[in-house]
Amino acid sequence: MVLSLFHFLLFAFSQVGTPGPANMIMLATGAKYGFRKALPFVFGVIVGKQIIIWPIGFGLLLLNKDYPYIFILFKYISAGYILWLAWRIANMRISTKTPNKTAPSFFSGLIVHPINPKAWALITTGFTNFVDPISPVFYSTATVAFCLFGVQVVCHPIWTLFGERIAILVSGTVYERYMMLIFAALTVIFVGLAISS
Repeated sequence: MVLSLFHFLLFAFSQVGTPGPANMIMLATGAKYGFRKALPFVFGVIVGKQIIIWPIGFGLLLLNKDYPYIFILFKYISAGYILWLAWRIANMRISTKTPNKTAPSFFSGLIVHPINPKAWALITTGFTNFVDPISPVFYSTATVAFCLFGVQVVCHPIWTLFGERIAILVSGTVYERYMMLIFAALTVIFVGLAISS
């Protein structure tokens, strides 16, 4: 099981609640489409993290010891994709002539964490630092998965709502473009930090 649930939860909040590629994408999505329309995407992002928690918990880390180049390759491919998302964020505009434009779907959200270097680093660190290596794999993995799910349910919607609130202030003003450029720049910075760690 997790050696210290309290310390793991503190670690999880420190990682999930702070700026990173996924949070910048949700911030921008909330700004562009509004909180309610962005919720399916947000829940897709939350569920998407489970896609990588379970394989890591059941031995993907052992594969990394034998074939580290696969993970290095994945790290840079995923970083490249998130940089492309940053470019799209930089070119987004909140004010639009088509206000009913469809927001990203639940399924679009599913792929955010599997291609997010910070998510992989967070989960790997969680297992290597907070899980007792002699504990049953299923229970340890389920504990980590449940804790991260709960932390995401709290933090991710807050980032999305924050994006919507900022958008109300800047939509249609000269500051709109600068805000989206800042979101994109922060995404690039956090990708850089994730792949250099």
